[in-house]
Amino acid sequence: MDQSLIFDAGLIKRYDKAGPRYTSYPTAVQFTEAFGSEAYAAAAVATNKEAKLRPLSLYFHIPFCDTVCFYCGCNKIVTKNRKRTETYLQHLFVEMAQQAALFDRSRMVDQLHWGGGTPTFLSNDQMRALMDETRRHFMLREDDTGEYSIELDPREVRAGTIKLLRDLGFNRISMGVQDFNPAVQKAVNRIQSEKETLAVLEEAKSLNFKSVNLDLIYGLPLQTTKSFSETLDKIIDVNPDRLSIFNYAHLPDLFKTQRQIKAEELPSPAEKLEILQLTIDRLSAAGYLYIGMDHFAKPDDELAVAQREHTLYRNFQGYSTHAECDLIGMGPTAISMVGQTYAQNVREIDSYYERIDQSVLPVFRGIELNDDDLLRCDVITRLICHFHLDISLIEKKYNIKFDDYFAQELTDLQMMVTDGLVEISATVITIPPRGHLLIRNICMVFDCYLRNRKDQSFSKVI
Repeated sequence: MDQSLIFDAGLIKRYDKAGPRYTSYPTAVQFTEAFGSEAYAAAAVATNKEAKLRPLSLYFHIPFCDTVCFYCGCNKIVTKNRKRTETYLQHLFVEMAQQAALFDRSRMVDQLHWGGGTPTFLSNDQMRALMDETRRHFMLREDDTGEYSIELDPREVRAGTIKLLRDLGFNRISMGVQDFNPAVQKAVNRIQSEKETLAVLEEAKSLNFKSVNLDLIYGLPLQTTKSFSETLDKIIDVNPDRLSIFNYAHLPDLFKTQRQIKAEELPSPAEKLEILQLTIDRLSAAGYLYIGMDHFAKPDDELAVAQREHTLYRNFQGYSTHAECDLIGMGPTAISMVGQTYAQNVREIDSYYERIDQSVLPVFRGIELNDDDLLRCDVITRLICHFHLDISLIEKKYNIKFDDYFAQELTDLQMMVTDGLVEISATVITIPPRGHLLIRNICMVFDCYLRNRKDQSFSKVI
């Protein structure tokens, strides 16, 4: 497949509107409290009765941060009190036992991820304890073949931390950088030196981590095309396996911490586009391929390989090479994808503790996918992962006539066809390089919930 990218500023301006990131379909705004802990437990148990047991994916949410980054929209607890983690882990261990009791012990954990917050806010002993408890309840792979990853803040890495993580079984690291420019860092309250950041990357490489991802954000206050180019120079020089280049979405009404950012210091929409174009040009010249949805990878990285082989998948942790897993999310606000359901834990830490203390799973809302959801989820996932859809395969799998079922959608796509974003034949829908950057817009056409509701808050696609 063609994994290149064409930047067309005119098309981007025309199609730049808000829309979902499609880490799931239906998206979380469709979750309802009518689907609670009992419905989730029943769905989980039912997956053990399937002819072929699916492997598991585990996500642990560690919400603590020492300082607040003003741009952040994550569910977090900003505190200097490290003792708060003790109570949290006690409750997380109880939830882990509750969750593990629902699943057949023989189901192997192919994927594991610690996110946050800042997972390395935990002490080394606490990280050992969390992984030991995980191994007590679930079957982890001990041969380094699982996709076991952790999000890192280099400012929270102590001597020996990276080696400890490798010893615990982690083989992938994702690390926040955002921007190396001192003025930008000060404006967003994330002071992080190049030295400490690159030291973590080099140590991870020396310990044979299979993949190191760096996160950057464009559109932050005081950023310019020139300043971001300097950050890119330094990043390209250290040659990470993957890069995530996120668009900063300024939504101060939704995220209180963003009110600390001065709107007048944000780059103009025109300069944001210039920064994006510069980034695409520079990364392409450096040999990176565009995976989709802000993600770039080297051609031999497993994400790039999976995309070429049409085995790439997308879930709440982003792009993945493990499509056939039931995902168990643990901790406040964590989301599970089990069977044909999605389920989300309560958001507030006190509510989470209360549920656990009452021996109740902390799930408070979710959704059971109907036949139309499953079909549209499959279509959107294939497009967003592979830029390609085999119409005949979909027709056979779901016993539909594609042209009839998606008559309105095919009509709505015609403008995108005219603009060169989509190519449609009798058997295939293909997204050429010109449409790769606008894949969210294309997927939105197949989102029936978005068609029926116009009052949902999402970030801009670019």
